[in-house]
Parts: sequence; C-alpha cells; structure tokens
Amino acid sequence: MMTIKVCIGSACHLKGSYNVINSFQQLSEEYGVNEHVEIDAIFCLGCCTEAVSVKIDNGCVQSVSPATVRNFFVTKVLPEVKSYQTVP
Repeated sequence: MMTIKVCIGSACHLKGSYNVINSFQQLSEEYGVNEHVEIDAIFCLGCCTEAVSVKIDNGCVQSVSPATVRNFFVTKVLPEVKSYQTVP
C-alpha cells in the first residue's frame, strides 16, 4: 500500500492542503486505486516555502497545488501504484 502524506501546517493550509487531500481522495476513487492508496494529513514536512508539501512513502518531499494535483497523481502516484499491483 502506498502512503501519501500531505502537510496541513500553516503555510500548506493557506495554500490549499485540504483541497489537495480531497483531490487525492477523488482521484484515487476515479482511477480505482483507493484500496492501494492511503492519504494521511500530517504536520510540517519542513518545506514551508514549497507549500503544499507532499511525500509518497519514504520519498522526497514535493510541492503540489490544487491546480497541479491531477498531473502529480497521474505522473507520480499511478505508476507507483501499478508497480505495487504487479508484485505478488
């Protein structure tokens, strides 16, 4: 299972972290991968100047906005989820 951590600290909150979380949830359902993706709201990933901060599993912190969340999901999340699904 993939874990997507979305910062909900002050800077990220102001830049739309809750919209990003809702979009991740909707996209997970839309693409039928919600049983393979867990979305966690967490406090500060230490990249406040790059808000909204998102981290997939133990990967690097990346910046996502409500406007870029779909592209991020399609290019970063879906390929990883598909690799999880092919492992027995």
